[in-house]
This record gives sequence, C-alpha cells and structure tokens, in this order.
Amino acid sequence: MLVRDLMSAPPITASPALSIPDAAHLMKSRGIRRLPVLEGQTLVGIITDRDLREAMPSKVSTLSPWEATTRLAAISVSDVMRRSILTTTEDTDARDAAYTMLQHKVGALPVVGAAGEVVGLITVSDLLRDYARTPEGAKE
Repeated sequence: MLVRDLMSAPPITASPALSIPDAAHLMKSRGIRRLPVLEGQTLVGIITDRDLREAMPSKVSTLSPWEATTRLAAISVSDVMRRSILTTTEDTDARDAAYTMLQHKVGALPVVGAAGEVVGLITVSDLLRDYARTPEGAKE
C-alpha cells in the first residue's frame, strides 16, 4: 500500500501570518490536529494542536480574558510552528512512512509531490484506519 492510497488530500493548510486564534478555530472546525504551513506553495513549517495549546495562556494566568485575547491575536502561526519538517512522497510505501513516524515520534507527515508542492497529509490515524479495516472475505 502506498502513501497516496491512505493520505488525506487535498491538505488543509495555513499561512505563516495566520493568527493563533484563527488557526485554533480552523483546526477545531475541520476536526484536525495538524496544519502544514505554506508560504505560497513552499512548505515552511507545521503547527499542531499541542503547539497551539502551549502558546495559550495558562488557566491560572493573571491576565484578564481581554488581555489574553489581545495578546493571542498578536501571535502568528510563524511564531510557534515547527520549522524542521519531515515529509514523505506519494509513492512511498505506507509502512516506510509509518516507520518514519515511529522513529521520530511524529503523528503526521506532509506528502510532497514531484515539484515539491504539498499534495496531502498522512497521519497515524490514516495508517490505523487502514490496519483496522476488515480483510476482504473475512467473517465479522
């Protein structure tokens, strides 16, 4: 099985200038946990729900809700995204992608096409969904 058979495509992406609250809203509304960050067509980072949670003020913060909202709006995705990104290609065997994710302890890999453009995203959930499928002809 190849990555192209399991990946989510087209990927939902963010620009580096997107604010943290807007990125959080995008992830929540789409039910996703990771956003590849593109500058034009170039992959420049990835941001996860964990990155967003770490950027949020603590519940025991002394900031008022207004101050917290104002400060968060001033923080962009580029301020908290991860810049070192592991990627894979559409033609990679899904097991190799899974091995890469395990070795590097990441939950997703952006999938890049021949021209370097981001064409999809493969996640641990995509791999598990395939693994959990009932084999053809097996009795349930």
